[in-house]
Amino acid sequence: MLTAVDHVQLAAPPGSEDRLRAYYAGVLGMTEIPKPPVLAARGGCWFQAGAVQLHLGVEDGFRPARKAHPGLRVTGIVAYAARLAERGAQVTWDDNLPGHRRFYSEDPVGNRLEFLEPTG
Repeated sequence: MLTAVDHVQLAAPPGSEDRLRAYYAGVLGMTEIPKPPVLAARGGCWFQAGAVQLHLGVEDGFRPARKAHPGLRVTGIVAYAARLAERGAQVTWDDNLPGHRRFYSEDPVGNRLEFLEPTG
């Protein structure tokens, strides 16, 4: 029986870790968490905010996920979107999900991210 999502993994190109840290920690406000040594040798980085974990793994021949994406719940979505925009991130609002406010953004390597907050 499934009980929860443990983490979501996104791909990234080799050598992009500093840009990913700047975005996921600096822009989104997540905390970098250590990878186990055997996995750290492969590159990439992991981040956490509350119970949410995003793992960025290095992939040769990387292509960003343009349609596939994690959907990340936030509180205070208008202020959170302003935080991202103030730090240079793209914010694209989308009103097509009833009962939610949501926007999309992209990380520095082009992965699509959805941010949403229930309205009811």
